[in-house]
Amino acid sequence: MRLAITGGSGFCGGAVAKLAARNGADVVCLGRRPGPVGKHVFWDATRDVPDLASADVVIHLAAAVGDSGAERTFAAVNVDGTRRLLEAAGDRPVVWVSSASVYRPGPYRAAVREDHPTDRQRTAYGRTKAAGERLALAAGAVVLRPRAVYGDGDPHLLPRLRQTVRGGTAWLPGPDVPLSLTAVENLASACLAAVTWPPGAYNIADPVPRSRDAAVSAVLGVPVRHVPIGLARAVAVVSRTLTPYAIDQVTDGLVLDIGKAQARGWKPAAGLSVS
Repeated sequence: MRLAITGGSGFCGGAVAKLAARNGADVVCLGRRPGPVGKHVFWDATRDVPDLASADVVIHLAAAVGDSGAERTFAAVNVDGTRRLLEAAGDRPVVWVSSASVYRPGPYRAAVREDHPTDRQRTAYGRTKAAGERLALAAGAVVLRPRAVYGDGDPHLLPRLRQTVRGGTAWLPGPDVPLSLTAVENLASACLAAVTWPPGAYNIADPVPRSRDAAVSAVLGVPVRHVPIGLARAVAVVSRTLTPYAIDQVTDGLVLDIGKAQARGWKPAAGLSVS
C-alpha cells in the first residue's frame, strides 16, 4: 500500500510516517519540507492542489496550529487546504486528523463522545478545524479527534507547560482535574488502523485519563501548586507566554470517550506513566 501523508515533516505526521514505513508501507510525504522517511512531494496547503496520483490512501495531518492568530491564516490551511486535498483524493480513502478542540468548550460533567456539539470554539484554530472536518465528514472521510498530543519532539504541549514553572514549581490554574492525553504513538497507530474504518468521527486518546497535576509533575519533574483561575485569566490579558486558550486546556477537565475507536479493534498503548 502506498500512503500519502500530509504534514509528514511535523511532530504528528512524522510519527505516522515512521510507523507506516516500519509496517512495510510505501510512504509519500506531502508538504513544504521532506518527512523523516519515504519520498517527498512538495505541497503548499495554502494554495496548491496536492499531487496524489500515486497514492492508495491519504492520511491528512497538515494543519495551521496555534493559540492565536488571524482567522484567514488558519482557514487557508485548515479549510481551504482541506477542500483542495479532498478534491485531489477523489475516491481514495482519507483519514483526516482533527482535534478535540472542535468540541464545544466545557466544563464537562461526563466523558465526551463523538456526538458532543462541535461549535462555540474560542479560537481561530478550533473554529477552522471544525469547519475543515465538516468538509471531510461530508466527503466520507474518517475523522480522528485526539487531545493534547505529547511525546518526544513535542513542539506545542511541553513548551507550554514549561512556561508555568517558576522557582522550581509548576503554577497551574486550580483545581486539579482529570484530562485525556494522547501519546503520539497512539495517534500514529490510530491513523494507520483507521484506514479500514467506516467513515465518521472517532475520539483518540490514551486508554485512561490522568490527573492533570500528577501528569504535569511527572513530565516536568517539579511539584505543582495552584493559582486562582481568575488571577490566571487576568495575567493572560497582558502576558505573552500565557493565553486564555492555554488556560482552558488545563482547567476544562475534558475526558474523551474512546469506546467507538476501541470497538473497531484499536488498542492504545498505556501512555504516560504517572505515579
